[in-house]
Amino acid sequence: MSWLIISLHIGVMALALVHALIYKRDHRAALGWVGVIVLFPIAGPVLYFIFGINRIRLVARNFSGHYLPFLHFGYERADRQYTASSFDAEPPLPAIMRVGKRATREPVSSGNRIEMLFNGEAFFPRLIAAIDGATQSVLLSSYLFSPRGIGKEVILAMSRAVTRGVAVRVIIDGTGALYSARTAFSSLRKAGVDVAEFMPPSLIPPSFGVNLRNHRKIAIVDGREAFFGGINIDSRHMVDDPDNSHKTKDVHFLATGPVVQSLQKVFRRDWWMATRQELKDLPSPQEGGGSGSVCCRVIDDGPDENLDALAMTLLGLFSAARESITIMTPYFLLSRELLSALQSASLRGVQVQVVIPQRSNLRFIDWATRNMLWELLLWDVKVYAQPAPFAHTKLLAIDGEYVMAGSANMDSRSLRLNFELGVEMYDKALAKQVSDHIQEAIAVSRRVTLAEVDKRPIHHRLRDAFFWLFSSYL
Repeated sequence: MSWLIISLHIGVMALALVHALIYKRDHRAALGWVGVIVLFPIAGPVLYFIFGINRIRLVARNFSGHYLPFLHFGYERADRQYTASSFDAEPPLPAIMRVGKRATREPVSSGNRIEMLFNGEAFFPRLIAAIDGATQSVLLSSYLFSPRGIGKEVILAMSRAVTRGVAVRVIIDGTGALYSARTAFSSLRKAGVDVAEFMPPSLIPPSFGVNLRNHRKIAIVDGREAFFGGINIDSRHMVDDPDNSHKTKDVHFLATGPVVQSLQKVFRRDWWMATRQELKDLPSPQEGGGSGSVCCRVIDDGPDENLDALAMTLLGLFSAARESITIMTPYFLLSRELLSALQSASLRGVQVQVVIPQRSNLRFIDWATRNMLWELLLWDVKVYAQPAPFAHTKLLAIDGEYVMAGSANMDSRSLRLNFELGVEMYDKALAKQVSDHIQEAIAVSRRVTLAEVDKRPIHHRLRDAFFWLFSSYL
């Protein structure tokens, strides 16, 4: 009997080791899993098969019509390959526009109108008005959805839409739902809304995707107008409310034009992954372009066949920048590659500015960030700490002509583990508006200096370094 157990362990261990060595591309992750597999008999291989295999990618391949076996000895990479010949027929494009095209294989749509909406005071009235005007469909995806305060008003608007015969569908992330004690689901269902939970965590049966979250915030009404950005359905974004003790500033965008259909395509894919139901009754794409001046590209990023779409785009953008890179983000924990790209940009004479909160809602991320800031400050990257209220805004502006906005933070969790959304926008007027907004924040922020970071007491440095070790998962 003991020989049978030993043989079983050796066989399963060998299979797990081969898969980890072939599949894992990060040597640190591969080495960690090899250690777990070897040092913990039976339990090690079991843990690897539960948590170490990216089943999300397999699910995504099923959606696109490809089927892979459970134990797939492929590669942890996106399902696309760059070849220069693929772009030979393209008209000449500025370098900064070619990056996203080659990283995502998605085209730029012209004729879009984009409007910035600052905080919940601007966003929620426009969202509720759009829902009240809906005649066919309302699609909404949010990481957090509180059924109280402004969230209750959104649900009431959805209920009125359902009464008019509008198809209303909502996706809430399974982990994000825990923030509201899951009460949003009952409120939405009572309102007649078709609501889906994206990869809910569970112990029995065990959830294989507990660390993978749908962080997108999208709303599409009748296939003609869409909202995207960083604002959740939550009253904390109502910053003018004197009774709000958790004020969170943010920016959302309202879009009309062809980009709406690209956003609808992202929602359709997420709905299938959450429910295994394909949406076939959505409004058809409108003919031709819109009347706006903004060129847009939607970047669908996640731990599936779109793996690294955002990270590779950012890497290319930082390398293509000629004059300025301005980043506003609530969480700032870059990979070594992106960190080096910003250092390189500063060495080329590009003005690099990073705006982060003086204090975010997650202190351990602030501590981890402090541990790596010196690597940018040493090379004249300017870092500014923005005072309260907490700024949850995610914006990137480059060279006065390019903007990226969406749901992704500048950290490994967003760029590696989460399902995120980025929207590239090419327009000088919009870029100026975004840059002006960031510069206004810089004007009231405190510049972080290398001397300040170096003078941290030893116990703070140890604390910061400890949390920095977990940067990939924070």
